[in-house]
Amino acid sequence: MSAPVQLTKQAVQDLKDIWWFIARQDHQAADRVEMEIVSTCSRIAKYPLIGHCRRDITPLPVRFWTLTKFPNYIIVYRPDSKPLQVVAILHAKRNLEETLKQRLP
Repeated sequence: MSAPVQLTKQAVQDLKDIWWFIARQDHQAADRVEMEIVSTCSRIAKYPLIGHCRRDITPLPVRFWTLTKFPNYIIVYRPDSKPLQVVAILHAKRNLEETLKQRLP
């Protein structure tokens, strides 16, 4: 049984944007990346402290997890929330600090 996970509206949109970007070239690849992101979110929910704090990006109590199979993508989540709240799913080359300033209070 997987642990409960809640994606914010912005994280849901991130996931859709990632899928559509990849799907322009390969729908099956987009499906594989999406499935890996969703399953990784469930794994993180079971062990929420496995991610890394990134004080260089934000002082807020969120953690970062880079996907092992697709290291271009980072999941940003609140480890203390129940259910685990995913606040962003971002490409690693994005300006994480600026993006999170817009999303997190």
